[in-house]
Amino acid sequence: MADTKEAYGLLINYEYCTGCKSCEMACSVEHDIPIGEFGIKMVEVGPWEYAPKKWQNDCVPIPTDQCNLCAERVAKDKKPTCVKHCQADVMEYGRVADLAQRMAAAATKYVLFVPKAGTAK
Repeated sequence: MADTKEAYGLLINYEYCTGCKSCEMACSVEHDIPIGEFGIKMVEVGPWEYAPKKWQNDCVPIPTDQCNLCAERVAKDKKPTCVKHCQADVMEYGRVADLAQRMAAAATKYVLFVPKAGTAK
């Protein structure tokens, strides 16, 4: 469960994201988000060749301002719904300090999302 004194966030490994949109769907269902709005939105970047035999082609799940890291689920010691339903297992929830450490040590493409409030509560 999140401690209100520490910042929590999502670490997303977008190098291995398949773009399945399970996170989008799970979030929309969990929070009853209207069609056309999103708590997390899958964005495709590419494909294009930027150097010989080097391609930009990524899927990046981007949490929106409507994301509160599933505060109600987290308060019950559950994972945020996007993390739980990620088919490629590329999303992690945790303390920002821990996630940033993990990201810095990795040899892959990550993004770290921290909501405005900085906590899951």
